[in-house]
Amino acid sequence: MANAPELIATLLSHARVPLTPPTDDAALESLLTRAWEASRAQWNTVTIDAEVFVRHLAERFPEARPGASIESLIEPLSLPELYLACACGQGQPAAVEAFEQHYLAKLLGMLAYLKQPSAAVDDVCQLARVKLLVRTPDSEPRINDYTGRGALLSWVRVTAVRIALKLQAADKPSPDDDVAEVLDALPAPGVDAELDLIKQRHQTELRQALREAFATLASDERHLLRLYFVDRLSTTELGALLRVNQSTVSRWVKSARQRIYEETRRRLLARLNLSAGGFESFLAVLDSQFDVSMSQLFGEEERQPDGAMMKR
Repeated sequence: MANAPELIATLLSHARVPLTPPTDDAALESLLTRAWEASRAQWNTVTIDAEVFVRHLAERFPEARPGASIESLIEPLSLPELYLACACGQGQPAAVEAFEQHYLAKLLGMLAYLKQPSAAVDDVCQLARVKLLVRTPDSEPRINDYTGRGALLSWVRVTAVRIALKLQAADKPSPDDDVAEVLDALPAPGVDAELDLIKQRHQTELRQALREAFATLASDERHLLRLYFVDRLSTTELGALLRVNQSTVSRWVKSARQRIYEETRRRLLARLNLSAGGFESFLAVLDSQFDVSMSQLFGEEERQPDGAMMKR
């Protein structure tokens, strides 16, 4: 077990707010040791070192009035739940299993008051799990944002509600930002007269066709594409999340994307009065830029690099 000076040094060196040095090292040692041991006892299948836990604790200390003791900052924290969150952030399977059993499993019932369709609530729960537990190329698991102030279950519920509100907003009619990137990627005026004419005259038809094509997918397919294109989870990560083979996820993504493309093409062909050659030229440009539009079509704010996209 780490001795008192080591734990205190960890606490003071990793705190992101100024801390008043302890007047009694032995008392603080006892407090930190008891906090670690009690937290470990509550989650007896989850093990993290005392120094790791104290560092995690220190990095989440709240702002305090000058002269406030370290003991007074620690006392109101939910330390066992902070311990579990720390282990989940490290990706420990036992911790993730405990978090799913004691927290995520309760989300479905806790979100019933939102009065949303069951499929929508399922989407929210799945997205909450990903946001909270999965590390992406751009971000750490959001469980690391939990500071121990307040109950972890309440914090998880608030996180899920925010996701639900964001999804609701994304489903509402909005300005035509969702396909703006596709349209902007078309050649500039003068490069191809017919393509420029299409861009000027048929923006409404293109946007509508893309939206209608997405609407033909089942909710689980839209959820899959959101995880793949917006959250940038690899097919390997998705396979682990959905408990299927990576090749199966690749097939699902490719199939859903292809159906969106073909449905968009079919609807545009029925609506646009263009020559066969002009229409095929337009589709060639649309095809080359199709993956770029995926995240915008989901109404998400995140911008994904082309390297993460799957080519048709």
